[in-house]
Amino acid sequence: MNWFEQARAAERLRDWDAAIVLVSAHAECYSNDPDMHDNHLWHMDLLARAERIPELTERALTDVHARRRLNRSLRERGMEAALRDRAEDGDRGALYDLVRLPGETSRVQEARQAVQEVAPKDQYTRRVVARGRWS
Repeated sequence: MNWFEQARAAERLRDWDAAIVLVSAHAECYSNDPDMHDNHLWHMDLLARAERIPELTERALTDVHARRRLNRSLRERGMEAALRDRAEDGDRGALYDLVRLPGETSRVQEARQAVQEVAPKDQYTRRVVARGRWS
């Protein structure tokens, strides 16, 4: 069995440590090799699914894919406070996920309030909330 099959098997078994080790050895952000880049995205997804939030947070400092996957993971887990902290630190992706979270659960007023408190001048986010576009 090759590394890819081993990684998929580990993933199916939720053996995150094994899957992460196997995939990360064949992953490279912005690689000229599309498979290496895809493996990088897979690696970030595995970190999120393994709930390795601290590791994703560290990687998010320099890796846009880690940052996006971290924010999405925080939104999926309903971690509004963590998203708010990231948004207040200037992460626009976190801001969008912060606004989407209450919007997706019909708490539009909370989404509006988040925009007012965190980024009142962010026109794009204000339009997203006004139009009710959460996806």
